[in-house]
Amino acid sequence: MGERIPEVVLNSGEKIPMLGLGTASSPVPHQDLLISSFISAIETGCRHFDTGALYGSEAPLGKAIAQALQQGRVKTRDELFITSKLWCTNAHHDRVLPALKQSLQNLELDYIDLYLIHWPVSSKPVEYKFPFDKEDLLPMDFKAVWEAMEECQRLGLVKSIGVSNFSCKKLSQLMVNAKIPPAVNQVELNPAWQQRQLRDFCKENGILVSAWSPLGACGASWGSLAVMDSPILKEIAAAKGKSTAQVSLRWIYQQGVSVIVKSFNKERMKENLGIFDWELSEEELQQISQIPQQRGFSGELFISPTGPYKTVQELWDEDS
Repeated sequence: MGERIPEVVLNSGEKIPMLGLGTASSPVPHQDLLISSFISAIETGCRHFDTGALYGSEAPLGKAIAQALQQGRVKTRDELFITSKLWCTNAHHDRVLPALKQSLQNLELDYIDLYLIHWPVSSKPVEYKFPFDKEDLLPMDFKAVWEAMEECQRLGLVKSIGVSNFSCKKLSQLMVNAKIPPAVNQVELNPAWQQRQLRDFCKENGILVSAWSPLGACGASWGSLAVMDSPILKEIAAAKGKSTAQVSLRWIYQQGVSVIVKSFNKERMKENLGIFDWELSEEELQQISQIPQQRGFSGELFISPTGPYKTVQELWDEDS
């Protein structure tokens, strides 16, 4: 059993582990590889898994959970925290519940712990593909889609609901009519994209911020080396006898932000879990606050002259 991962209580009253394993990968690895990676993660102490309808990882994750329970690696389903996401094609009032039921079927589960609206945009109900055709993009009816998300929670099929990639302005628009506030906003966040304004807004509104791309997605086609090659992070890592990745993850955790980190390598998983028994000093935090800021994922994919967002500024509303 690996190190115990700290938990926090969401505004829904549910507890969430502050570190989880991301399962998005392009191209999608072979199912068997995914299943064995998820079992390894459970063995190292990971209890939070982050998937999504788009990722193609729900079914292998479901099989890994079933195996882990069967083999006694976890005693009950309740020991695990599973997040999944509603893809744009199903971000329409009458398609939310069927989409969730499909995810539950893929995962072989009765409920998921957290269900997120993946992006603040809808698209025509076509087959899942990414990147998608820009002419399929549609404005999202926040009120109608969120009402359907709330219904999923009331039915007990999800314990908490939230959003992903929402700006302060879009969160405000959604919350005007919300009866249940979003519990989480999962966004790109790391020392090279610190999202101070969004973090402050979410803190004021009792929403947990969760970080995807915590290491800058340096292996992805759109990612950058701004985190892993940062001289400031490297220097702090050397002084502390830690890796640059650990310093980045620890910094995120010290901001009160939960971390979704993606690695299918068992040693790397163990390293990622080793961020809870030491801390960064005020001086080190101050140094990290000086790192030049740049968004890694531009969001250009969601920009279209015929779609709801004509410019990158309209998508992000200039949050930083």
